Amino acid sequence: MQKLVSRVQEANSLLCVGLDPTGDDAQVSRRLAEVIDQTAEYAAAFKPNLAFFLSRENGVQLLKETVQRIPASVPVILDGKFGDIANTAEHYARFAYDVVGADAVTVNPYMGDDAVRPFVRDSKLVFVLAKTSNKPQYSMQDMALTRGGNLADGVARVAGKLNTELGGGIGLVVGATHPTALAHIRSLSPNEWFLVPGVGAQGGDLAATLRAGLRPDGSGLLINTSRVLWQAADAGAVARELRKQINELRPVTV
Repeated sequence: MQKLVSRVQEANSLLCVGLDPTGDDAQVSRRLAEVIDQTAEYAAAFKPNLAFFLSRENGVQLLKETVQRIPASVPVILDGKFGDIANTAEHYARFAYDVVGADAVTVNPYMGDDAVRPFVRDSKLVFVLAKTSNKPQYSMQDMALTRGGNLADGVARVAGKLNTELGGGIGLVVGATHPTALAHIRSLSPNEWFLVPGVGAQGGDLAATLRAGLRPDGSGLLINTSRVLWQAADAGAVARELRKQINELRPVTV
């Protein structure tokens, strides 16, 4: 957690650079290096998407090389959306932290708190899926709970309880494509960090997202963008402009 806070302050940035590599292996290796080198100055964090690496024969090695190329001061969020019983989750956690070298992960909480707990370690951060940026025909996250609210609300409440019990280290994934839901979940989770996908290719509105999700201190959000940077002729220029746009809309610069 402290590594993220320090980086946000150092870079004056809430931009999370997503790494969803597409193309042949040789092209991808070169492009990953370019995107990392060009955007690192403006990044609060990097988020490699595990599936885009595991779909390649040399995927784990490429992932490890990618993480090693990222400056040590910039947190790495391994986006694996892990979710399994505790015994299995412990091995996923070892892979993410000990093999890959990630500072944070994304976790699917559908199987309950024992799918989350193994990922909670000192200095690590766990982003639990609450309200994601996709727009399915049938959304489980919007299902009503008998105790009130919907499933996404329930996830936010459980994450808050775990933070209290475990001393912190848990954030939420909340999509930019649902600003009303984002504002509501922020009301339930006033202090947690939110990882926010969906700005850019998925149509999320940056200004609406920041209004809905920022904490009063002008922080607490990581605005993730992937495809627009991967496809840009100059990823650094795009990242610099995105950081500028985000900071212009923040009530406080930390």
